[in-house]
Amino acid sequence: MTKPTSPFTRAQLLPQEETLEIARKKGALYIGIPKETYFQEKRICLTPDAVNAIVANGHKVLVEEGAGLEAGFTDTAYSEAGAELTNDTKKVFECPILLKVEPPTLEEINLIKPKTVLISALQLKTRQKSYFEALAKKKITALAFEFIKDESNSYPAVKALSEIAGTASVLIAAELMVNAEKGNGLLFGNISGVPPAEVVVIGAGTVGEFATRSALGLGANVKVFDNSLTRLRKIQANLGTTFFTSTIQPKYLMKALRRCDVAIGAVRGSNRSPILVTEGMVENMKNGAVIIDVSVDMGGCFETTEMTSHKNPTQIKHGVVHYGVPNIPARYPKTASISISNIFTPYLLDIAECGGVENAIRFDSGLKNGLYFYRGILTNKAVANWFDMPYSDINLLIF
Repeated sequence: MTKPTSPFTRAQLLPQEETLEIARKKGALYIGIPKETYFQEKRICLTPDAVNAIVANGHKVLVEEGAGLEAGFTDTAYSEAGAELTNDTKKVFECPILLKVEPPTLEEINLIKPKTVLISALQLKTRQKSYFEALAKKKITALAFEFIKDESNSYPAVKALSEIAGTASVLIAAELMVNAEKGNGLLFGNISGVPPAEVVVIGAGTVGEFATRSALGLGANVKVFDNSLTRLRKIQANLGTTFFTSTIQPKYLMKALRRCDVAIGAVRGSNRSPILVTEGMVENMKNGAVIIDVSVDMGGCFETTEMTSHKNPTQIKHGVVHYGVPNIPARYPKTASISISNIFTPYLLDIAECGGVENAIRFDSGLKNGLYFYRGILTNKAVANWFDMPYSDINLLIF
């Protein structure tokens, strides 16, 4: 009878020493905040209060002079919060960690030192392949605001800016109803004896929810359309009141648009926003009605919407005022800056606590989700598919 062979050696069967997890080693951060140069971008990633919290934890923050002025934060406020200030743009871009709202331009990437950590928005639809090639050349590790997830598996930066866009869409509509060239002079409110403003919201996501909340708060009659019954149930539950909701059926949507004073488009698609309101439907709307197409940066869900700017925000087509500014939160730079700052201060302190971005990514899967470049290697499949570039799974690069 043959003796059964063991797959283990004698040495492997002996008791082994226990291997403990390597403790997190705290590290000091050196963060650079350059002045935003993108057209009409007034926001900044960290407020003076956030800088104060970061500096108090033993880190250094270098702010370019004038970076926060457009958002209502003076250089003196940053200096008193403990930040270093400089008018040398090159010096800011040489910091080991760069924090920006807009993605850097190719000229700015040339100023960045190799192996820098870049934290900014990505805005995939506006990128060129040359942007990613420049990041690869510098072996940069890059995280995108819009890809980072929190513990509830939602996208905190996207959600915060969507809340601003939703609330702002109603405030902008209220302005345009009075001040636009062909505005109909209606007050966006419920005045005794006067029929309330009629509002149609297309899309029951975060933008739609906050637009509905604001419109209801002002006393308007609101009708919400979305093809997801789950979202329609959720919006009513979140707002704690009942109002008109419907799936997107052309007959009901056309009827609602014909009567409404304001129509807000807040529907996003995976590539392009679906066109849900045709030119014929817009032609049937009231003269002086207002369209706010929040999803214009994804192509827009009204066929007649064209992209405009904060300087010249409106166009009039078929007697209807169209507002097509793609970056609505930038209109409220102070609120948007505080909102962004609230999200990223804890992340930065956590990165320091872990001893750097690499360790933080090991411990935080939500932060890992935001990573799209790791030491010059593309790690995001969506980006790779969009630009037909090779990519590597981050889990194979970080153990």
